[in-house]
Amino acid sequence: MTVHGTEGPARDWIRSYAARRGRRSALTQERMARFLPQRRIPEGPLDQEAAFGRVAPLVLEIGCGHGAAAIAYCRTHPDHDLLAVDVHTPGVARMMAAADEADVPNLRVAMGDAVFLLRDRLTHGSLHAVHLFFPDPWPKKGHAKRRFVSALTLDLIADRLAPGAALLVATDQDHYAEHTLAALEGHDGRWDVVVGERPTWRPTDGFEAKGLRAGRVIHDIRATRPG
Repeated sequence: MTVHGTEGPARDWIRSYAARRGRRSALTQERMARFLPQRRIPEGPLDQEAAFGRVAPLVLEIGCGHGAAAIAYCRTHPDHDLLAVDVHTPGVARMMAAADEADVPNLRVAMGDAVFLLRDRLTHGSLHAVHLFFPDPWPKKGHAKRRFVSALTLDLIADRLAPGAALLVATDQDHYAEHTLAALEGHDGRWDVVVGERPTWRPTDGFEAKGLRAGRVIHDIRATRPG
């Protein structure tokens, strides 16, 4: 895989999300038609001025779900821009409708796989932070290769983060927290890792609330690239 350029396939890439099939509801279709044209980023490498109308610290959220964390971040950081990437249309449609209702101007959307967004459309040192909240856990040992955190994705994220910028991971799965810490430790030795520092702006919503109701521990990991 080429990390710094756009040439060639991602040879080590394995899909980290479960494919979902089925018809889109009428509500999802209506929301996509109404909101996506103004929320999606233009094709090709990201031009932040064209996408957001300004150049500001840029955060990438991978797997935004229904968008509660993304919208909360945008509302509490109006001087930042957030790009949410996901493959699941109903959740993105719901997020965009909620962002419109909340009058959030600094949120944009990319539909598709985050690996290829990172590889082909974002540039070296362009990100202020990367958020990965409650990713698909793939708990079975035989499915560990499908977990999003891997040597390949850490290569990409490390290159796209600006000096001093951070990767934030949250999970309610003990095995995924252990997996993430081991991957960071084994990556390149250039991550400053802090465990247990929960962002105050992130709402308790969705998978986090579900995990808490089930009595599971929420693991927050902040991995910073040294300046």
